[in-house]
Amino acid sequence: MARPTIADLARVAGVSTATVDRVLNGRPNVREETVRRVHQAAEEIGYHGANAIRNRMLADRPRLRLGLVLQKPRHAFYQDVQAIFEAEARACTQCKVEISTRFTETGTPEELAGILRSFRGRADAVAATGIDHHLVTRAVQELRDAGVPVYSLLSDFAQGVRETFFGTNNIKVGRMAGWFIAGLSPRPGKVGLFIGGSRYHGHELRETGFRSFFRENAPDFHLLDTQINMETRQLTYEATVSLLSRHRDLVGLYCAGGGMEGAIEAVREMRRPGDMVLIVNELTPESRAGLQDRTLGLVLSTPVRQIAEDLIAMMIVTSDKGMAETPGQRFFPAQVWTPESEFMR
Repeated sequence: MARPTIADLARVAGVSTATVDRVLNGRPNVREETVRRVHQAAEEIGYHGANAIRNRMLADRPRLRLGLVLQKPRHAFYQDVQAIFEAEARACTQCKVEISTRFTETGTPEELAGILRSFRGRADAVAATGIDHHLVTRAVQELRDAGVPVYSLLSDFAQGVRETFFGTNNIKVGRMAGWFIAGLSPRPGKVGLFIGGSRYHGHELRETGFRSFFRENAPDFHLLDTQINMETRQLTYEATVSLLSRHRDLVGLYCAGGGMEGAIEAVREMRRPGDMVLIVNELTPESRAGLQDRTLGLVLSTPVRQIAEDLIAMMIVTSDKGMAETPGQRFFPAQVWTPESEFMR
């Protein structure tokens, strides 16, 4: 693929090549809006001077450092989350947003609390995914006392201490999963549910919403006991194989947390497309493939780009006005992907 040229940049930005030249060389009397347009176009087409444009544009702007804590460094979803946050940081024109990302390896509360503490003095704010545990809450309180707000992502933790939760309304996500299984199943039958663990607040809320939907609206279905899969692929695969072997009348399965790859693999091996409804969270290469071959009936995903944009905007406001007296939460509608969604065609 040919390297983008100044002419390409000018065309995408909707300005002349002379204007692009003035922006690239930092010449005076170029409108700020024009510089932003050229920078955005440079990011879109991968122009090699995008960073230089951004540095000139933000030369007199304050710097804000965001510590980002994610799980599973080799998982496609969390790699996407990191890339999206970095892209939104580059797109920010109000200040220089610098992101430092760390991944948890074990998922224990001790590890997460230690990583959170490591950002003291190194970040102006922290956004993190993780479990709800008193050790984590204590670390969040220490950061708050030091003037560093902590935002919880995807699954809430440290309620009342963290600054704001950013994610979906997980009770509603669970109810949506129940509604789709009840509606798509060819007949009433048994329904399985996996959660990552009892300390994942978001998983517990999804379980609550899932079960409440069936209790209220689909009593003919029989919900099996919830199984904890520790968010691991192999354990989820083995548990799904066991479920499918023991319950021939299993008509639905919802994987409310990680480990969905194992469920997809087991259902693909043991059931024909359409025999049961499998629902997972987040769009990844594996879940896309599951939709394409109809092993999956549905994917419920998180609008990460919108979350990243809003979180960075809130971080900027908080740096100016201080932390809120009452910690809040920001809910974003879950995205629904089916085998007939646009990207599948």
